[in-house]
Amino acid sequence: MQTNRVTICREGARAAWRLAAALVAIACLMLSAATPAGSQTPADFYKGRNVYIVIGYGVGGGYDAYARLLAAHLGKHIPGNPSIVAQNMVGAGSLKAVLYLDGVAPKDGTVLATFGRNLPIDPLMDTTGAAKFDGRKLSWIGSIASDVSLCISWHTSQIKKWDDMLTKQFTAGGNQAGSDPDVFASIIKGIFDAKIKLVTGFTGTNDMSLAMERGEVDGFCGLSYSTLKAQHPDWIRDKKVNLLVQASITKEPNLPDVPLITDLVKTPEQVQVLKLLVASQIMARPFAAPPGTPPDRVAALRKAFDETMKDPAFLADAKRLNMDVDPISPVTIEKLLAELYATPKETVDRAIQIMATQQVAPPPVAPAAAAKP
Repeated sequence: MQTNRVTICREGARAAWRLAAALVAIACLMLSAATPAGSQTPADFYKGRNVYIVIGYGVGGGYDAYARLLAAHLGKHIPGNPSIVAQNMVGAGSLKAVLYLDGVAPKDGTVLATFGRNLPIDPLMDTTGAAKFDGRKLSWIGSIASDVSLCISWHTSQIKKWDDMLTKQFTAGGNQAGSDPDVFASIIKGIFDAKIKLVTGFTGTNDMSLAMERGEVDGFCGLSYSTLKAQHPDWIRDKKVNLLVQASITKEPNLPDVPLITDLVKTPEQVQVLKLLVASQIMARPFAAPPGTPPDRVAALRKAFDETMKDPAFLADAKRLNMDVDPISPVTIEKLLAELYATPKETVDRAIQIMATQQVAPPPVAPAAAAKP
């Protein structure tokens, strides 16, 4: 009988222990469910993690160069000091990177992306259904610089100046629909009836530059002035390229003799369409996180970005690489996009019509001897 009593007591104690453990577990679960998701500080979250910067273009171009410059310095300004990893995601004129950011990437603050400056307004003029995102809903972090885009031709080309684009065939390299080279070539052809033949499908600025040097194309549009200065200063110094026109709202002070596209239009309608299509030059080197990223992490990333733009080491590297730093705040980007998305429908329809005028051809196959290693 005594043994049975001991056994019963032991079993009762074990049952009580199991019940207590279960109640503690339930309480923990309830406490966890009641705890706000954002209670973990950004420093706690980012410590020991990687933050990825997705680059919508290939290695060696301007977007790639700016992203890798940022990647080298951003981590030390983010709470927790995560490692920054730059990754190229080439496709559809950087639309692939935007769609990844918008719909696939983790929405936890571990992914940023940079992409064509025109892409955020692409949904306004998309007639294919490919641009399934809203540029206003991206979690904007900032832009390293504003810029102007240029049309250039190689010095051996018959296209020497703006007027030549209107009277002679200008074979221009392109990337993909929606990318800067294709957009600006289409703008100029559609509004000014320029004699542009767009040869599209090049992977980036490097490939278009090689094709231009080989004489396979006359040149290309959509080349950022900052990229030209940083990567090809000899082209300017030795007059290897002709600067045909600059596309922006305001003229680049260092290019007083290169015509500004907005000075060449003749009607109010053309002015409205051009503003829609070239206003994004203000956010020339944009960076954003996915929509829905926790607000405290967005705030931490914005603060880190702002601090990086003032970092002496970052600025010294930018100067050494001859890269412009003229930061644009995320608030400015959000305000610009709100204005552009409010563009009257008739103006948007005219812009769509202009963008649809371009006839394209595939790029030539480079000879084996000229292929990149």
